[in-house]
Amino acid sequence: MSQAAENGEAGPGPDAITEQARIAEQAARIAELEDLRLRALADLDNMRKRCAAQVSRAEEEARAAVARQWLPVVDNLDLALAHAEADPEAIIEGVRAVRDQALDVLARLGFPRRDDRGSQFDPVRHEAIASRPDPGAEADVVAEVVRPAYGEGDHQLRPAQVVVARPD
Repeated sequence: MSQAAENGEAGPGPDAITEQARIAEQAARIAELEDLRLRALADLDNMRKRCAAQVSRAEEEARAAVARQWLPVVDNLDLALAHAEADPEAIIEGVRAVRDQALDVLARLGFPRRDDRGSQFDPVRHEAIASRPDPGAEADVVAEVVRPAYGEGDHQLRPAQVVVARPD
């Protein structure tokens, strides 16, 4: 016989045993959920690391792809410098060809050169660096492009620097 029974005391009743079992069950469930939470956090951290590595690789590949497009331009500039002693007209034609090649690379990358002369001034597309009187011109028309723009719409490398006409 147990000491509690000898002293006339009753052991825990069926309700107490049921309550203890329920508490033990809840504690086990809490431990299980905590383990699941920690695993989910670890999975999330691993996913963040994988995504960061993928983004980094994609950026490196994009830079390499752009650099590969510029290599022929650099090669042709090297050739032009190697023939610096040649006829000046031939050098000028060579430089023009390399420039056209560079403009083609920019256009293939999605940033074509814009010729904005004669267009209406647009502060989103143009940076006015001066204005000049032009009696025959409409107001706020681009009279001269000092530095051309590359790209279109929201995909613009830089706005054009322009001189704006103002009628007098």
